[in-house]
Amino acid sequence: METDKLTFETWQDPEQQKLNHQLKDFMDVLKWAYQTYQDRILYACSFGAEGVVLTDLISKVNPEAKIVFLDTDLHFSETYSLIEKVKQRYPKLQIIMAKPAKSLEQQAADHGEKLWERNPNLCCHIRKIEPLQHQLSEVDAWISGLRREQSASREKAKYINKDEKFGKVKICPLIHWTWEDVWNYIKLNGLPYNELHDQNYPSIGCAKCTIPATSNEDSRSGRWANFSKKECGLHQV
Repeated sequence: METDKLTFETWQDPEQQKLNHQLKDFMDVLKWAYQTYQDRILYACSFGAEGVVLTDLISKVNPEAKIVFLDTDLHFSETYSLIEKVKQRYPKLQIIMAKPAKSLEQQAADHGEKLWERNPNLCCHIRKIEPLQHQLSEVDAWISGLRREQSASREKAKYINKDEKFGKVKICPLIHWTWEDVWNYIKLNGLPYNELHDQNYPSIGCAKCTIPATSNEDSRSGRWANFSKKECGLHQV
């Protein structure tokens, strides 16, 4: 499918509604994305279950794709271990460990110790949103592993989205996948995955703000469990 290069600035709703209707499935979306943007696109990956699936799919379309991990310096050791396994499995992928401008020590000096316990929104902004903004400044579009099934805030996600927050085109190939679909793919293809998934962590973020899920109906119920917060602020769909 050939289209003119779509950017945030050239976005037109009727045309993109038509494009979303024409794209048939996740591989169709990924092929369109890399044909359209080539090296002006990145995948922001948290290396959860969806992350390893999408990394594998992307490697089949573009073995040298750019994958960005927002390294807050606060992730579980299991997450860092998984990333090393992924690097070994896909040696051509460009896996970038994007760090915040402020170290944990600098953040503590500016905002006090354990900011995540007092103001998790600010902590996420410093350690996730700002680093992603920096990475996105060099591209026109980014890929996300959002699935409609994950939460009410994500159920309206489309394949191709206008991302008002970052001023980019946001592409979500897995919107129709279920949790069962994700795990069937992982097992069928023998993919490495975060060992915490076997300990009732369906959604894995920073170690300071993630506990096992407290509800079988809400995969994100273990994120920021002591707050009403359910999103780090990266996604507005």
